[in-house]
Amino acid sequence: MATQLLLSTSPFTKSSLDKVFITGDDLTLKRKSNHATRVSYGFSLRANATLISSHSSSVQVPRQWYNLVADLSVKPPPQLHPKTFEPIKPEDLAHLFPNEIIKQEDTLERFIDIPEEVLEIYKLWRPTPLIRAKRLEKLLQTPARIYFKYEGGSPAGSHKPNSAVPQAYYNAKEGVKNVVTETGAGQWGSSLAFASSLFGLDCEVFQVAHTYQQKPYRRLMMQTWGAKVHQSPSELTEAGRRILQADPSSTGSLGIAISEAVEVASRNKDTKYCLGSVFNHVLLHQTVIGEECIKQMEEYCETPDVIIGCTGGGSNFAGLSFPYIREKLKGKINPIIRAVEPSACPSLTKGVYAYDFGDTAGLTPLMKMHTLGHDFIPSPIHSGGLRYHGMAPLVSHIYEQGFMEAISIPQTECFEGAIQFARTEGIIPAPEPTHAIAATIREALRCKETGEAKVILMAMCGHGHFDLASYEKYLKGELVDLSFSEEKIQESLSKVAHVV
Repeated sequence: MATQLLLSTSPFTKSSLDKVFITGDDLTLKRKSNHATRVSYGFSLRANATLISSHSSSVQVPRQWYNLVADLSVKPPPQLHPKTFEPIKPEDLAHLFPNEIIKQEDTLERFIDIPEEVLEIYKLWRPTPLIRAKRLEKLLQTPARIYFKYEGGSPAGSHKPNSAVPQAYYNAKEGVKNVVTETGAGQWGSSLAFASSLFGLDCEVFQVAHTYQQKPYRRLMMQTWGAKVHQSPSELTEAGRRILQADPSSTGSLGIAISEAVEVASRNKDTKYCLGSVFNHVLLHQTVIGEECIKQMEEYCETPDVIIGCTGGGSNFAGLSFPYIREKLKGKINPIIRAVEPSACPSLTKGVYAYDFGDTAGLTPLMKMHTLGHDFIPSPIHSGGLRYHGMAPLVSHIYEQGFMEAISIPQTECFEGAIQFARTEGIIPAPEPTHAIAATIREALRCKETGEAKVILMAMCGHGHFDLASYEKYLKGELVDLSFSEEKIQESLSKVAHVV
């Protein structure tokens, strides 16, 4: 039976809808009158299904961020000063961050109120839709039920504005004029450029060289929102010059770009540093994803058995999983929570749990995290946002505490899954969430073998409209799996500080 969509001839409003239900291959909207127009399945269905999922639901944008640290019986180790090796003090971060961000970084409060100004901007795209991947299920012939929380509808096309907006807001509120940051795939840089334009901030971005060259439209997106963008490593900073002297053709890394951005912030009193992952306050802001999703799953009368998300620095994964870990700690649910990282940059599955710098030059605080070594430069895989040597300290901590598991997957398998997803669900995913898609497909196929009807919840953190060059390589058969050298990792790990 052909899939059809019943739409009222009047605009969608919550009051005009009686109920929404999905049966078989049909998506039907019933309204109180019988007057409706029938249209065929296509792009309009995806657009309207998204509209249904996010706006006809009773789920509202969360008014608070959730802090997982408050509910952990074993607290994560403190950040350390890079010179004294003593626990970092708020004044040690004052040259980098505004006061409210510093407070959020170390807070033990369970919930933090979201400012009204931030909420109003969130409402441009939130709540984001929770979508059941019925056509992917059909393709895989699996009894599993697959849901994905889609963050690609934000202005920047990913989950990153969830933290960019509050960071820009707090900086502007404290009178900061300029912000500087790094970006890997360009999603975070785009998001901060967008947020800065809303609050009248000048924005400077150091973009990893590999993606600066690979994704020119991400750079143009940032420039359209008013940002100044530099290829990293650059000649503008001591950190960049040192890398280029050693390797003039360096493809760069997030660690190098962070060093350059932190250096610029440290030497300019009117400039603060913003970052898109790793630190606690970033993970805190991203919990709007999981808070919404819990309520949306309740409306579906579903409880996830497996929760899957990609990990680079950890912000997207934490955003979805942390609120669920809270419910797990309460004994309400007991899902498997699985992080998926690239085989070429496997910080959780191959790294060591140790104090290390968050950047290549050693300018950031020392953080206890899973790391491949701060001067490890990953191979130039197409998932630029996952090319980071370390994992968020809080994600690393809960991994050590046994609240989650981790696997790594090579990029060719990820792109194979991405093609299957795009050709069934209609969304072309960014290379980063293709790791979650590949892991979801693995789990769904296991369910096919065992007959288990598991509920799988996946984080779909962004679209891949600026990543089509990567898809072209895959479709032409030119994409290859890149790995890491054990010798290279051991050399990098030998430089990790031994803190006891």
